Amino acid sequence: MAQSIFVPEALRDFFRDHPRMALAFSGGVDSAYLLYAALACGCDVRAFYAQSAFQPEFERRDALRLAEQLNAPMTVVPLDVLAFDDVRANPENRCYHCKRAIFTALLEAARAAGYDAIMDGTNATDDAGDRPGMRALAELEVFSPLRLCGIGKPQVREHSRQAGLFTWDKPAYACLATRVPAGTPITGDMLARVEGAESALFALGFTDFRARLFHGAARLQFPAEQLPLAVEHREAIRKALAPFFDVVLLDLKER
Repeated sequence: MAQSIFVPEALRDFFRDHPRMALAFSGGVDSAYLLYAALACGCDVRAFYAQSAFQPEFERRDALRLAEQLNAPMTVVPLDVLAFDDVRANPENRCYHCKRAIFTALLEAARAAGYDAIMDGTNATDDAGDRPGMRALAELEVFSPLRLCGIGKPQVREHSRQAGLFTWDKPAYACLATRVPAGTPITGDMLARVEGAESALFALGFTDFRARLFHGAARLQFPAEQLPLAVEHREAIRKALAPFFDVVLLDLKER
């Protein structure tokens, strides 16, 4: 186990006050660091990963890999998010309904394992105005230690790098449902096609992009520095995405 010198004092104080916690674990930068910090501070912590059609397979692999790296206990909680009408209909506040469904399931699993409190990786630089799911977290009394302790994304990345976590420079990755325009009902086929297209783009060497649905087509968004490469390799992209989309569009506005 890495030393707790990479855990700010405020976070150490939190875990002294909360010595037994469940963690909603996504395999992303924030929850990965929070798992490390909890373990480094001697907290009795177990990670709970919600496996649904909204999470791509690589996120589950990263979560399992990080838990193994830290020798942390982890429970995978299967969840059919599309069984919830308010999620499947994809209204403007879909994230709220989705968070309610996911964290209710995680709380039930955590309590069954003997954990009464659960935390998540929301950090101090996450914009509450842009995250309707935060209301669901408040209603369910989910702790957000990074946010409570004033620890933002830059600090999380730097502490993660110092701690040797492979997630330290992992790009932010919103769930697959965000690729579907609000108001368009979500289907499993849509999500599978998006995941397939994005996996193909990863294989071509692109990073930090999005493949969004647009009237049945894939609308690709890349960081500014990757746009010239996307244009140069447009034929390779078209062929790689052909099994998933007949029409592939390049959005010239950077991601």
